[in-house]
Amino acid sequence: MSKIKRLIASYAAYISIPWRDDAAAAQRVVFCVYGEAEELRLRARIEEFELATRQAGHDWAVFDVTDSFAEWMAAQKYAESYFQKPHLLSSLMHRYLETIVDGFRTFIDDRDVGENAVVAVKGVGSLFGFLKVKEVVDRLAPLVSGKLLIFFPGSYDNNNYRLLDGYDGWNYLAVPITADKDF
Repeated sequence: MSKIKRLIASYAAYISIPWRDDAAAAQRVVFCVYGEAEELRLRARIEEFELATRQAGHDWAVFDVTDSFAEWMAAQKYAESYFQKPHLLSSLMHRYLETIVDGFRTFIDDRDVGENAVVAVKGVGSLFGFLKVKEVVDRLAPLVSGKLLIFFPGSYDNNNYRLLDGYDGWNYLAVPITADKDF
C-alpha cells in the first residue's frame, strides 16, 4: 500500500472518532504529515480525504494557499522594487499573513462552514521562506468551529513539525496523522 493510501486510511480512522464539543481551537487542528516528494500524489487524491470525511458524517471544504504569495505580491504597488530589493519584503510579511487570514475568513463565511465541518488547507509548502506555518495555523484555527486540517509536506517526530525538512521545526498541539500511525 502506498504512503498516501496509508495516510488516507489513518485520516479516515481518526476523523470517524466522535468529536469533543469542548476542545480549544488548537486542539481541533489536525496535521496530515507526508514527505515533500509526495505532494503531487497527495493533491491528486484529496478527494479521497473528502470522501472519508463525508463518510464519517462531516462537511468538507478546501482552502488553497498555493498561489497566495504570488497573488499578494502582484497586488503590491511597489512589487517591482521588492523584486529588485527582496530584503525589503521581510517588513511586509505581516501584511501577507493578514491577506491569508482575511481570505480564509471570507472563504469560511461564504461557505457557511459550521462546527461539523473539516476545513482543509493545502499548499502550505508555498509559505516556506515567507511565513511560519505555526503563525498561519494560530490565526486560522480560531476561525474554524469544526476541525482545521493542514496538509503538511515535511516531517513529524516527537511533537516536532518541520516544513519541507528545511529548517528547525516547532512543537504544536495539533493531532499528527502520518502514513505510519494508526488510530
